[in-house]
Amino acid sequence: MHSNNKTPGVEHFVTLFDNNFLPVGLCLHASLLAQEMPFNLWILCMDELVEQHLLQLALPHVSLIPLREVETPRLLAVKPLRSRGEYCWTLTPFTPQFVFERDAQVERVTYLDSDLFFFDSPRLLLDEFESAEKHVLITEHAYDPRYDKTKRSGRFCVQFMTFRRTKEASKVMQWWQERCLEWCYARVEAGKFGDQKYLDQWPLLFEREVHILQQKEKTLAPWNASYFERRGAGNIAPVFYHFHGLRIISSSRLLLYSGYRIGEAANALYQVYMSYLFAIVASLKKKGIPVPQLPPRKDFFGRCLTLKRRIWDGEGYAPMPSQE
Repeated sequence: MHSNNKTPGVEHFVTLFDNNFLPVGLCLHASLLAQEMPFNLWILCMDELVEQHLLQLALPHVSLIPLREVETPRLLAVKPLRSRGEYCWTLTPFTPQFVFERDAQVERVTYLDSDLFFFDSPRLLLDEFESAEKHVLITEHAYDPRYDKTKRSGRFCVQFMTFRRTKEASKVMQWWQERCLEWCYARVEAGKFGDQKYLDQWPLLFEREVHILQQKEKTLAPWNASYFERRGAGNIAPVFYHFHGLRIISSSRLLLYSGYRIGEAANALYQVYMSYLFAIVASLKKKGIPVPQLPPRKDFFGRCLTLKRRIWDGEGYAPMPSQE
């Protein structure tokens, strides 16, 4: 089930998703391929259907981790008490450990949210981490002041987190694992929220072990893109963009994001992402793999795109109008 990932200089990444997020996960993989750097992407398959489809696709530079092979009695004990999303959050602190246990040659691994997309090489961020000579790398939300949700969602974002194979990194990881086993829910309670608010404590608890990425303008998302566009005189040059909330609603409608105004510069990033997404879903259809659709909640409010043709036709989407 492994690809050949023993090449010197290979950068290891790990993500997790179920079949509902297969097209999004494939976009992440495609963006890594486009950076032309040696890498291996480990995917924790959150259901058997996504595992079957990924086996069928046989993606290059990918290793699959079946969920059933890593669920411990402690994880299985909390699984019935949590939603699917909450269980994914509970597992996130364990994903670097799963990789280290499977390949003794991996010296560091970076967790990625499946809805990230790379527009430049992750090495730009990892080089800063190396220079800091610490053991764990975390990134801030870096909110636009208009959208500051630090109090609810935390200062830091579980989106791009690097762990070295060291005792110091293991100490941080195990602390996080224990907290998420104890409590990991999609609600605010006693200063906690999911797996994420726990990271707010790390600068105090693990000052010597944890490096906070300084290149905030390289880690963009709907909640900060327009802010960094204004600071950059209309220009942005992210290493990655976090396509938070993007969903295929139906055969002809996409939910792009909700609750934010992203600005003109980020519109171009969405155009690039959609070109990848449409090609990927078209290829899934050709292979007989159904394209998952996720209708929004009834109370949904956000930015939708209606297509001229079905998404898997691979072309014909409308230009995005100005946001601001």
